[in-house]
Amino acid sequence: MSRSSAPPPRNRHISAPPPPAPAPAPRPSKAPGSATPAAVFGGSLLRSSVLGPVDSVLAAVVIALIGFGVVMVYSASAIEATVRYHDAQFFLKRQGVYALAAITGMWVVSRFDYRKLKPFTYPILATVTLMLLLCVAGLGHKAGNAYRWIAFGPVHVQPAEMAKLGIVLWLSYSLSKKQDQIKSFSVGFLPHLIVVGILIMLCLKQPDFGSSVVLLFLTFTMLFVAGARVPYIAAFTMLLGLGAAVLVRFSSYRYARYLAFIDMDNHRQDLAYQPFQSVMSFGSGGFSGMGLGKGLQVLYLPEAHTDFISAIIGEELGFLGILGLCAAYLVIVSRGVKIALEAADDYGSFIAFGISTLFGVQVLVNLSVAMAILPTKGLTLPFLSYGGSSLLVNGAAVGILLSISRPRTFEAQRPAAVRTSEGAPSASAVVATAAEEGAAG
Repeated sequence: MSRSSAPPPRNRHISAPPPPAPAPAPRPSKAPGSATPAAVFGGSLLRSSVLGPVDSVLAAVVIALIGFGVVMVYSASAIEATVRYHDAQFFLKRQGVYALAAITGMWVVSRFDYRKLKPFTYPILATVTLMLLLCVAGLGHKAGNAYRWIAFGPVHVQPAEMAKLGIVLWLSYSLSKKQDQIKSFSVGFLPHLIVVGILIMLCLKQPDFGSSVVLLFLTFTMLFVAGARVPYIAAFTMLLGLGAAVLVRFSSYRYARYLAFIDMDNHRQDLAYQPFQSVMSFGSGGFSGMGLGKGLQVLYLPEAHTDFISAIIGEELGFLGILGLCAAYLVIVSRGVKIALEAADDYGSFIAFGISTLFGVQVLVNLSVAMAILPTKGLTLPFLSYGGSSLLVNGAAVGILLSISRPRTFEAQRPAAVRTSEGAPSASAVVATAAEEGAAG
């Protein structure tokens, strides 16, 4: 209604009744966690997302680490490649291909809206579980005493690496749906522990004790971030820690490794040979290192280009090289946490926290093993160790992080077939109202 145009009464002691207020324009509803409504004004306005730039610091550090990893793989593997394959660049060529594929995959995934991963959550989880089952059944490729790879022609895929990212995606999807019941033991805690427990058992059967520990650490960290009850987490941490001690004590080869680890001087020619030579590499490097490509421990350290590549970095680039390496990983983890805190929804926040935790724990365990702080575990150093599975999965994980880091603005579009009736609020007014609600929310 419009205000009355009649003049006010002349008698000042008698006030005219106030005119009725105009009916307020309908305000669009705002879904929790969204910046603007998906559709406003009866569906006449549709939301379209405009992507902003990715986290350039994170992308630059990861690409630099991948390039540095190619150089170090060549430095650590040239002699072994010459002896075994009569080609000093054998591992260099393969790692170069993996590096290009990882960077390309990272860029492609960063352009993909991470929220569209939700329908693929259970197919991804089922796929990695099936691949782990194939390894346990003896259909995988055997290396040493473990079936940890599945061969697809010349390409060997390690399902445990895929399981780490798969469990992050599944936990993020499940926890974001159960936020109201996360403190419940039967709904918010136990189902997640059961699913992860199945994957852990499959990893232990390969055997792959290191990946099992990473999966468990990931699960408890994400449950803690989601708000699960701390007593549940603490109780099961102690219980499963006791179970891990039992597995080590009553497994002959694990217990033998443990005994060799605590008495390396007497076992440096057998079970402790690799960690002993790794420590020698760090000690030989000193403060500034012997120079790139001038390390001598590549002659004595087995598989120096894989799990123990940090020892070669320590020898050739010294304490400064290891310090710079740790700083680069600290930047990656800190940027991941920043992305998690600034994510648009709980799903993206949980994914970012999970991926950051995955990188952080793998770096800590790998460096601790190489420095003989922990017993030997088969965990790669992200972006540096030789291997396609680890590099491609880590590249995809960073791509998801970059996708979450993109600031998203929303534009309202009005279909041409919709007309604004006389007296109804205009499209621009509704858009402005929606934008104001989004800013206030």
